[in-house]
Amino acid sequence: MNTFFEGPVLWSQIDANMHLRHSAYADFAAQARLNLLDQFGLTAAQFQALKIGPILFREELIYHREVSANDTVRVSCEISRCKKDGSRWSIRHELFRKDGIKAATIYVDGAWIDMQKRKLTALPPELMEKFQTLPRTEDFTEDPA
Repeated sequence: MNTFFEGPVLWSQIDANMHLRHSAYADFAAQARLNLLDQFGLTAAQFQALKIGPILFREELIYHREVSANDTVRVSCEISRCKKDGSRWSIRHELFRKDGIKAATIYVDGAWIDMQKRKLTALPPELMEKFQTLPRTEDFTEDPA
């Protein structure tokens, strides 16, 4: 498993039923994605300088088991699908409790946006080279550009 976030469940992330609230799962996945990009040399500073950023079209959470207060979670990130030019992509996350039980699977579909033109864009070659080294699922699919 390619873990890109590990951390505690905070009191502020707990719902009225004393479980991890639904939106906290997405927050953990988002942090894992940022950590993934950063660890592979695709830093926030580079994206800001190029005025490019990631956007999501779809986010789907499948809950498997409850996560409680004072637990710790680990979140994996793997590319499950992308266009050959890397302009659109899908990532699968798995969120595990500290006891190793899978608590959720999170799927996201996204792309890169030119923040000045407000239009979808591809990564420049130097970032695309790094993007191609990101961990991939066993059933990874590459779509034509």
